[in-house]
Amino acid sequence: MTGRAASPPNAGKPPPGGPANERFVSEAPFDPLSIEALTPEQERYYLAGQWKLMWWKLRRHRIAVFCGGLLAFMYLCAMLAELLAPYNLATRHTGHIYAPPQAVRLFHAGRFVGPFVYGLTYKLDRNTLQRTYTVDRSKIHRIRFLCRGEPYRFWGLIEMDVRLFCPAKGGTLFLLGTDRMGRDMFSRLAIGSRISLTIGFVGVAISFLLGIGIGGLAGYYGGWIDSVVQRIIEVLRSFPVLPLWMALSAALPVTWSPLWIYFGITLILGLLDWTGLARAVRSKLFALREEDFATAAQLMGASPRRIIGRHLLPSFTSHLIASATLSIPAMILGETALSFLGLGLKPPIVSWGVLLSEAQNINVVALYPWLMLPVVPVIVTVLTFNFLGDGLRDAADPYK
Repeated sequence: MTGRAASPPNAGKPPPGGPANERFVSEAPFDPLSIEALTPEQERYYLAGQWKLMWWKLRRHRIAVFCGGLLAFMYLCAMLAELLAPYNLATRHTGHIYAPPQAVRLFHAGRFVGPFVYGLTYKLDRNTLQRTYTVDRSKIHRIRFLCRGEPYRFWGLIEMDVRLFCPAKGGTLFLLGTDRMGRDMFSRLAIGSRISLTIGFVGVAISFLLGIGIGGLAGYYGGWIDSVVQRIIEVLRSFPVLPLWMALSAALPVTWSPLWIYFGITLILGLLDWTGLARAVRSKLFALREEDFATAAQLMGASPRRIIGRHLLPSFTSHLIASATLSIPAMILGETALSFLGLGLKPPIVSWGVLLSEAQNINVVALYPWLMLPVVPVIVTVLTFNFLGDGLRDAADPYK
């Protein structure tokens, strides 16, 4: 018996009911054997269905959902950094150099007062020039909320002076202490998160464009193209990563502005991170290009770009997602390491790595341990990206 199997008599037909069922017409079931009749609207509908399945599977991974929410909260805080910081980035408190963190309290002398901090007094040792701070429980500094504080430019564009919380009039509010110049560490940590959190996305975007593009060409065409790409990858991977980062960072002109230095560091991280993804994409395309669905698309006249982008790459989306979520924390760690060594971002631009560079002296760390606090958000960010990547990989895997 030859020919195509007969379709059910009602396949592709909307149920009776007239105009009330117009929505069903665009979402009507179709005969898989008549796939060439699939409309763009139906393509979008069934693609959306796949993303819904991924979302349903991701919701069952509670750790990944929690980490995703935590990352969303961290990026929201980075967007509103000036609003969250009680002080400006360069505000100095010369009377509170290396001041310890002030604990937020609610009760004083057995009665509820509300959020407040006690004042700090210090005594200077004239022999060692070391300041010894003591908590003055007679001075209560109430924390003000949605208040007017020091003026600032939101995102460098809009003049504002409204802050989420501010110190009391004539008081101080050092939630994470101060540094060697009397600058508030919490404010600098909040504003520095904008650089440290965004540098990963920009670097991964560059890395993915290079990795998928070059690896896709090598895996799909093979031959001399694959040989040239493999030799380039082998040369790049033969260099130690950290010394290569340091050499390229040191080559950036010292006359560049902090903004250009930021883009230069991002470009360096992206250009050196694409090799692993390119090899993975190449090996996957080598295996998938001989599959029946790829051959059928080629026989139907599909272009190589469409075959790679619409048929081959979606087949290992889970691997791409896992690679992205692992590359972002690697970029953050790379920027932190370079800035810590003094070869990455430099003041006046602030990132978590720049803040950690002030804690290189072991004596400073022993006497003022709060200078090491910027390492906490780095660890939290790396862990949350890894847990979220595990959940996304499992959700995108069709065999789980």
